[in-house]
Amino acid sequence: MTQCQFITEASLPTEFGEFRLHAFEETNGKEHLAIVFGNVNNQENVLCRLHSECLTGDALFSARCDCGPQLKAAFKNIAENGSGILLYLRQEGRGIGLVNKIRAYALQDLGKDTVEANEALGFDADLRSYDICFDMLSHFGITSVDLLTNNPKKVEALENAGVSVNKRMPLHEGVNE
Repeated sequence: MTQCQFITEASLPTEFGEFRLHAFEETNGKEHLAIVFGNVNNQENVLCRLHSECLTGDALFSARCDCGPQLKAAFKNIAENGSGILLYLRQEGRGIGLVNKIRAYALQDLGKDTVEANEALGFDADLRSYDICFDMLSHFGITSVDLLTNNPKKVEALENAGVSVNKRMPLHEGVNE
């Protein structure tokens, strides 16, 4: 069953070149982006990044995480590769949402790590889901990727959804205390 559908697209000029934004919407109303550089349609082993939204890291330059530097590195790697796709997934704070993420930050200020803080708030350590990635990649006819990630769970999630991961390429950027 299709969990999300394509809505619209537009250009996205960046410091790394001209990308295309493709907006998708889940059946529950949650919106996500596929950010594309070059021709990825019906290609094999497309350079791909699954990036979960992180307002504090991506836009506010937080040093609590490595999200912002990893996002920037992904854009750079995709542009240098000549083509690729970045799926920007709206699942802030490992899926707990922005306000709860700030609550978790307050617990981190008291000495808890990310997992401990999420669990203290009554959440699992990580509530992110990658189920919709299959629908988004299918829109472009992509069935196999070279995945930019440090997280082996993303490889497993894509393969369970029917997307072949040719190789996992670690993205070591901005590691903070």
